[in-house]
Amino acid sequence: MAYQVLARKWRPQRFDDVVGQQAVTRTLRNALASGRLAHAYLFTGPRGCGKTTVARILAKAINCPNAPKNGFEPCNTCEVCTAITQGRSMDVSEIDGASNNGVDDVRTLRDNVKYPPMQGAYKVIIIDEVHMLSTSAFNALLKTLEEPPKHLVFVFATTEVQKVLPTILSRTQRYDFRRIQLEEIVGNLRKISDADGITITDEALLIVAKKADGSMRDAQSIFDQCVAYCGLEVETARLREALNLIDL
Repeated sequence: MAYQVLARKWRPQRFDDVVGQQAVTRTLRNALASGRLAHAYLFTGPRGCGKTTVARILAKAINCPNAPKNGFEPCNTCEVCTAITQGRSMDVSEIDGASNNGVDDVRTLRDNVKYPPMQGAYKVIIIDEVHMLSTSAFNALLKTLEEPPKHLVFVFATTEVQKVLPTILSRTQRYDFRRIQLEEIVGNLRKISDADGITITDEALLIVAKKADGSMRDAQSIFDQCVAYCGLEVETARLREALNLIDL
């Protein structure tokens, strides 16, 4: 089997697995438990802090038939969860806002969302880097965003929320994702290293966490690179060589 990078292998599949965003995940779970699911969400924050990951978990949680008895966590074993995880669900569409930013793309999307979901209870449209949509594309989306079909949920993710039109912002529930703290990144990397049989000191993990600058994805990618350089026993001195760091 082809090697899978750590950032993909250890991508959270449940709300409880998401590191550093407890305020967001708790609010979403409480909303599901109380039946207060919004029709449009906006996730904003720096790169690699869990926006798209939480969007996918939310898509599974609102469609998973076992979620209500699991504390509104997706079970990740039913056909609905499996299809969403593998990216083959007909009910969940993940769109790149950078390459589908024209008014014609939005018109096509608007025509497709009229049809009810095939497996779950909701269709979920995830638009990544939504700030890349053109002004005409945003305007074409407004009516559908304000009065969507009952079976439709929008989730927008962006790193540059200041570029999103105020008319879009006013029609969504906004969630701000924060940079992940050093100790949280170190704890996650320690969990990964223990599971994969990698020997590394806490000092070396702290170096990786600082280099990541609050991004869990960056931290896992840097850690992956260091293991490729050092092997399964990562020494601090060799880690500095791999990252081209100067010892203070």
